[in-house]
Amino acid sequence: MDLHDVIIAPIITEKTETLKSPRADGNVTRYTFKVNRDANKESIKQALHKIFKVNAVKVNTMIVPGKYKRFRQDRIKMPSWKKAIVTLAAGQTIDLVQNP
Repeated sequence: MDLHDVIIAPIITEKTETLKSPRADGNVTRYTFKVNRDANKESIKQALHKIFKVNAVKVNTMIVPGKYKRFRQDRIKMPSWKKAIVTLAAGQTIDLVQNP
């Protein structure tokens, strides 16, 4: 698997924005990404280092189950996906919204 195919998209919500603020245990920040279902923690670390030039201290992954959606009279199950919460080394940040 190519490292550029590991990270699909960042997840930017109010809850994930609170993770970016420095915590009491130091100046570490956490970011949340939607990743490929076949990616493991080591490949996520390597992809972050290659794409964003940052060092990930810790990677937590989880499978988010798909929800049921209504489509006309039927209920369709949306596919499950994988989420990764990445803790960066102290003092490192990722600029997810790059200005042109």
